[in-house]
Amino acid sequence: MNNKKLIQFQLLCLGLGLLLPVYESVQSIEVDALNSFKEGIFEDPLLVLRNWNDIDEDPCNWFGVTCSANLVVKLNISGSSIKGFIAEELFQLSSLQELILHGNKLIGTIPVSIGSLKSLKVLDLGNNELSGPIPAELGNLVNISKINLGSNGLVGKLPFKLGNLENLQDLRLDRNKLSGTIPGAYANASGDSKKGFCRLPPLNYADFSYNFLSGRIPKCLEYLPRPVFRGNCIHYKDIKQRAPEKCDDFPPANKARDTRIPTAEKSKNPAHNSKPVWILSVEVVTGVIVGSVVLTAIFAVVFRCKSKPYVLNMWNNSTSYKDHMAVFIDSNMLNGVTKYSRQDLEVACEDFSNIIGSSADSLVYKGITKGGPEIAVISLCIKEEHWTGYLELYYQKEVTDLARLNHENTGKLLGYCIDSRPFTRMLVFEYTSNGTLYEHLHYEEGCNLSWSRRMKIIIGIAKGLQYLHTEIEPPFTISELNSSAVYLTEDFSPKLVDFESWKTIISRSENNSRSISHEGDICVLPSSFEDRNLDIQGNIYSFGVLLLEIVSGRPSFCKDKGCLVDWAKDYIGKQDEMSSVVDPSLKYFNDEDLRVICEVVATCIHLRPRDHTSMKDVCAMLESKIDTSPSSEMKATSLAWAELMLSP
Repeated sequence: MNNKKLIQFQLLCLGLGLLLPVYESVQSIEVDALNSFKEGIFEDPLLVLRNWNDIDEDPCNWFGVTCSANLVVKLNISGSSIKGFIAEELFQLSSLQELILHGNKLIGTIPVSIGSLKSLKVLDLGNNELSGPIPAELGNLVNISKINLGSNGLVGKLPFKLGNLENLQDLRLDRNKLSGTIPGAYANASGDSKKGFCRLPPLNYADFSYNFLSGRIPKCLEYLPRPVFRGNCIHYKDIKQRAPEKCDDFPPANKARDTRIPTAEKSKNPAHNSKPVWILSVEVVTGVIVGSVVLTAIFAVVFRCKSKPYVLNMWNNSTSYKDHMAVFIDSNMLNGVTKYSRQDLEVACEDFSNIIGSSADSLVYKGITKGGPEIAVISLCIKEEHWTGYLELYYQKEVTDLARLNHENTGKLLGYCIDSRPFTRMLVFEYTSNGTLYEHLHYEEGCNLSWSRRMKIIIGIAKGLQYLHTEIEPPFTISELNSSAVYLTEDFSPKLVDFESWKTIISRSENNSRSISHEGDICVLPSSFEDRNLDIQGNIYSFGVLLLEIVSGRPSFCKDKGCLVDWAKDYIGKQDEMSSVVDPSLKYFNDEDLRVICEVVATCIHLRPRDHTSMKDVCAMLESKIDTSPSSEMKATSLAWAELMLSP
């Protein structure tokens, strides 16, 4: 008897010994999950994830992470402009109660594994750029009280399983591309009642506005304010809906499961159903199970540390992006953009012999489509073996992003090409016959750019930026706004084209084999450029620099003359010295126009203490104070001619 008790005591000690590493294993899994999330983020302009590193193994000290009892219960990284997609490993945070990623630039689909977060109470992914359907697995979040998926690009029908969420009080699905009916109560073939959104207790608030929802409002939701249903295709009086043609033309959503990025399913150990007779057997079985879990966790951590994933582990075992990446470009977002075959473009571009531009990342061909306009075809120079699912996802996101631009001062995307053999990724734009503004300012000494023509170009660029920043939702920004991003048509009208965002992604991807650098080449210009804000305010800053470049004819930076801003700031604030900024090749300029330009430059590059301005304000200032009418141009031309004749 004593021997039996001794054996039981020894086995109990063994079990306790195996349990000791469990806490560290759980924490390692959480660190692993958060690092996977970080690896999926390829742009972090505000460096909010800078202190997420392997040196500090306690994630509770990381930015945006809140813990309770040393477990991650809240992740709040809102309004930080991070760009990337949501790693599936993030949903291994089994104790997570609040996931708030509102107001960023997250792309891709919402992983179905989000349904495993049984403790989640708040899910806020609003105001991002997510696509694909709403996972039905959200219906598994039994404790959820608030869901915000508004202002994204989500498609497909509303999952009926959302009606299972009895604790849900706040649901925001506005400003997406959701279709189908709002699921209410119905009885299936077997007579079982399905509640849908008609469940108890009722929602405190919901917003379904500005989608493509059809049918009728379920009676159980008629208590909600009418504006939360507007902008759809719903048959209901006194609610402003979309035009009938918009509703009729909206096709059914693509199959949900075909648009996901698949990953290997996680193996699950079956539950042990045996019923032991002796207490000793219970302890032995418990020890074996605990030991297996610990060993599995340790093995997973060691394996992950030794591996060197390119961007995300989901691509580790892939020899080709095609093994894991389904093409998902929502046709409703393409607005007439054509999908070309490589053969079509090869014929249009004379066997790709008509090269009009090149860089380390791309080649640009000129072509003409059969019976169509002249085109500029940008072919991305990257080998198939270097192409990852992340790059494919970004490429497709870029196509849909560019497709929505429709303004006289922005480049028009006409089409794209996705071919496998030979591997091809191309973007097709309308051709602009006069090349770039940079070429005219610096290669041709500005000889074709009179003062009045430069003023028209400036106002055209301002109108284009105003459209991109304030007239489309979500706003669009030019990654590197400079004279090389401005293309000129035959009549010298400017068109903004954003090629640099793609080049930046490729270069960052190639320079870091494990993850996209958050501290890489954010700015390679001198110190006066380093503090500029990114995105909209960054565009406005760059617009101010671009104005100086257009007026002075000097590049924004060169080794001999230094930084244009540092040189010009000594003149633009002094009435008597403003003329020193003007391009010496110009025979005429307007003093009043120059004063307005200098005022706008000072505002854009923050030389004067002032709240952040907008392109709407800048554009209004330029249009109201600079005269670009034909009479003004005639006056300028005659004065320039007279000055030229009188000069010695």
